Amino acid sequence: MAETRTPLTRTQFWGLTALCLSVFLVGNDFTAFSVAIPAMEKEFNSDITTTQWVINGYTLVFGVLIVSGGRLADMFGRRRIFFIGSTIFVFFSLLGGLAFDMWMLLISRALMGIGGALMWPAILGMIYGLMPEDRSGLAGGLIMAVCGTSNAIGPMLGGTLTDLLSWRWIFFINVPIAVLVCLVCWKVVADDSPEDTQERIDYAGVTTLSISLFGLLIALDLVVDFGFKDPVIICLMTTFFVFLGLFITVERRAGKDALIPRDVASNQKFFAAGIATLLLSVVFFAALLYVPQFLTKIHGYSAMGAGMGLLPMMVVFGLVSYASGSLYERLGAKAIVSAGTVCMCIGMFMLSHLQKNTPYTALIPGLIILGAGIGLFYSTITTAAITVVESSRASLAGAILYMFQIAGGALGLGMNTTIVAMALDLPTGIDRAFTVNAYLALAGLIVCILFVSGKAVEVEIEEEGIL
Repeated sequence: MAETRTPLTRTQFWGLTALCLSVFLVGNDFTAFSVAIPAMEKEFNSDITTTQWVINGYTLVFGVLIVSGGRLADMFGRRRIFFIGSTIFVFFSLLGGLAFDMWMLLISRALMGIGGALMWPAILGMIYGLMPEDRSGLAGGLIMAVCGTSNAIGPMLGGTLTDLLSWRWIFFINVPIAVLVCLVCWKVVADDSPEDTQERIDYAGVTTLSISLFGLLIALDLVVDFGFKDPVIICLMTTFFVFLGLFITVERRAGKDALIPRDVASNQKFFAAGIATLLLSVVFFAALLYVPQFLTKIHGYSAMGAGMGLLPMMVVFGLVSYASGSLYERLGAKAIVSAGTVCMCIGMFMLSHLQKNTPYTALIPGLIILGAGIGLFYSTITTAAITVVESSRASLAGAILYMFQIAGGALGLGMNTTIVAMALDLPTGIDRAFTVNAYLALAGLIVCILFVSGKAVEVEIEEEGIL
């Protein structure tokens, strides 16, 4: 007896190649600017408090609008929304590269987030749409493998362009890549625009959810500097809860036109995947933030060197993500996400034993195990979440899942920064924060074991020797 999988056609191969390149484009843009901040500060005579919004502004707009972008992609066609998002992304990349002052730079960068929020869920929907159903696990593996690679390469690419040319080329390089991707998608990805959509845009839902998420994400960003009891943070969190309540009320009245339709909102398996993603994203972002801090402030690494210090984790993340696609097709979602959370828990415990004299080489085993866990978890949870909803909701599901990831990262930033700030020194603070994160991974494991499961993959079984 032998298992056979539907082979990819040439059109599917080139479509997936182009879409993976677009995943790289979006993923790289999250990390490439981190090492260019000092050069921007120097050119515009600015400070870090202002300049950091080159990163924060993009992430904020992206996070606020991504759910709306996913709904639009499912309603009006993923290819169409992808082209619109790419056009916005390229236009404001050009403006950002040509910026003559800090405000033009920050506004251009933030508006790029609109393009990214339209592109990302459309990309996810198109990838899962191109992939044969019995190879859906490979789709999740490809997405997260490219994400891991782009996140790892981002700081090195950004640093190289900044040193050899200018930070402006981090913007300019987006243009030829996006144009190439759009040309290939135009040729090989079929137009999936519905001829006569009966659904209407839920403007009230978009408005209330956007304001709610804006309040939450701004509060989580500012809480590091202001503290949880500050009136500004209290007002922002109140805004979040009030508009979240309004959003729920609006959605109940919207019926089939709701921004998050009832079939998705009531899908327990999908939201279990979201909760697991939120918990494990706290863990992932803690490592991304504090391992470089430890290397820079304790061991005196440069920004580039500290970024390269994450390579063992990010490389293993990419490799394991790709391999997890075939594992998903054999073992199913529950086993793989559970194994991933166990690895993340073990990796965090190994990294938590930090002291001032801990050498970088002592971190490598923990980084490798953590990277393996991240690779197993994220690729599989993405496939599990998207395959438990109707295929027509794929882009929306991917967008909501990414919203959980962004929220988890923001929550992790606030929580871990508070823990580190309360410690006597940085290594002690990181030790305590990483220990707490290890326990959060255990909580994620419980959610995965009890509630997470993806759609079963149907495999065609044929007698040996029969074509």
